[in-house]
Amino acid sequence: MRFLGHVVRFIVSALVLLVVGWLVPQFSIGGFGSALLLALVIALMGWAIEGIFGKKVTPFGRGIVGFITSALVIWLAQFIVSGVSVSIIGAILAALVIGIIDLFIPVSTPFEAGRSER
Repeated sequence: MRFLGHVVRFIVSALVLLVVGWLVPQFSIGGFGSALLLALVIALMGWAIEGIFGKKVTPFGRGIVGFITSALVIWLAQFIVSGVSVSIIGAILAALVIGIIDLFIPVSTPFEAGRSER
């Protein structure tokens, strides 16, 4: 069940990224495959940042630092995933839209998911 939960989380994240690509003007995604890979890259980068700097500096963290980190992770992820094009303003707007969507569809971080199962 744990694996299925991760698969569902990445599918939902990819769908959210497709919606963000449709809403935000300077944020474009080539298709569902690119969105799924982008969701995976963002999650891995967020996991690495959370492991190194702690929870308050992660894209999953709340506040201005988490918001800026989220925008930076989105902007950097475009260089890893083909079919994704994001400007700095697009990354900031995407982080804002993702934050608003996260209010309605909360997704736990990889560390929180691991702690709740122990």
